[in-house]
Amino acid sequence: MEEILAKIAEVNSVVYNFVWVTIGIVLLLGSGFICTVITKAFQFTHFGHWVKETIGSIFTDKNVNDKSDKRNISQFQALCTALSATVGTGNISGTATAIVFGGPGAIFWMWVAAILGMMTNFSENVLGIFYRRKNERGEWCGGAMYYLKDGLGAKKGCKWIGSILAVLFSIFCIFASFGIGNLSQMNSIAVNLDSAFGIPNWFTGAAFVIIAGLVIVGGLKRIASVTEKIVPTMVVLYLIGTIAIFIANIDMAGAVFASIFKNAFGVDAVAGGFAGIVMKEVVTWGCKRGVFSNEAGLGSSVMVHSCSNVKEPVKQGMWGIFEVFVDTLIVCTLSAFAVLSSGVVDLTTGQVLVSGIEASALVGAAFETLFGGFGKYFIAIAIMLFAFSTVLGWSVYGTKAWEYLFGTKATIVYKVIFVSMVFVGPMLHSSLAWDVSDTFNGLMMIPNLIGVITLSPIVYKITKNYVDRVIKGKHVEPLLSVFKEINDEHSKEVIK
Repeated sequence: MEEILAKIAEVNSVVYNFVWVTIGIVLLLGSGFICTVITKAFQFTHFGHWVKETIGSIFTDKNVNDKSDKRNISQFQALCTALSATVGTGNISGTATAIVFGGPGAIFWMWVAAILGMMTNFSENVLGIFYRRKNERGEWCGGAMYYLKDGLGAKKGCKWIGSILAVLFSIFCIFASFGIGNLSQMNSIAVNLDSAFGIPNWFTGAAFVIIAGLVIVGGLKRIASVTEKIVPTMVVLYLIGTIAIFIANIDMAGAVFASIFKNAFGVDAVAGGFAGIVMKEVVTWGCKRGVFSNEAGLGSSVMVHSCSNVKEPVKQGMWGIFEVFVDTLIVCTLSAFAVLSSGVVDLTTGQVLVSGIEASALVGAAFETLFGGFGKYFIAIAIMLFAFSTVLGWSVYGTKAWEYLFGTKATIVYKVIFVSMVFVGPMLHSSLAWDVSDTFNGLMMIPNLIGVITLSPIVYKITKNYVDRVIKGKHVEPLLSVFKEINDEHSKEVIK
């Protein structure tokens, strides 16, 4: 078994270096920049509008929580299911890992990736809604595979390219669902439950196989009904804990943020002549952990956003902006401050100062500095809820990718395999689980971002159409779907 794991690690290292070091960061930041430019920095210029139309609409627009559609989910359920997959161990373990291996400056690059990623996620969701269609059960199906095939594939000479990239994306998504969405999450749950409560890994795996099976086999509607209850609760409780640490250590705020900005550009490294090496590590760790956290650029959350009963592509796109904003700029930032302000790491290097503790457990150690022994238990339970909700969310992504490749009826096969893998995660070595997850994230990201960049003119047209109609009040025909019959049907409801 050890030899097999060693071989997997060796192969994974080669692919990982190609995906992340050679092309990944440039593609990720470049696509985010392009999407920001073509939408005229929508995340900034229309900040008040998207806040009002997302979190603000929960209390004012009954359509946001409308669950009358028996086949599809509400906008709020789509958000919670997407957040269930993004607000997970990436916000806790991932943030701490970025600090340890990339230094405090990695947090700056998490912010950069998030700010640009807002518009990448926006664009993915816009394209997802625009190119989605219904399956034989009357359920909406959308995602990168559909806009690659029908969007990129519709361009002259690109039919086969679009189809091949759609298949590759689906294959990578299925494997990524076992990595980021299953093995690494279950590994984090097991490690923390064992550390806090002494629960054996095998017991954790067995218990969660049963729980996951009961929810996942029930399909998207059952998953959404669970996540809309778990996600808001766990996010609020975690934020209360991290904000308490922020207030308790407010005197450290200046030193923490100075360390983040100073180390982001390798000021000390420049003097030592190692700026290039340090920058590569800092940017890589910050960006890949940012992607692990908010998934902007992967094309993953768009698959559940596309199942929403929303009619406007831009409306769901704005939920994508809000998703990244909450996940990284709020939750990850507070996690980072908790770690950096509590004395568990060196503010200059990010080196762990608490002996005998892994990077993934640093947030728990930070909580213990304020809450004592209770902090360890709180984080263990938080990670359990965060990680398990991520398992549920990624089961939806993998199911949709499997459906694209093998048809709707075959999805039960994927669900059985996925639930079975829940038992495997707790038995893996932590670092290998994370490394494999990072690799499949990158592999999944490449075809998706090729599609997003290529179809950016479509995103521009749809966004301009929405701004003209809704924000500026001009009388123009809605641009809601690439399919005329769907566009006409939805236009009647939008104009009504």
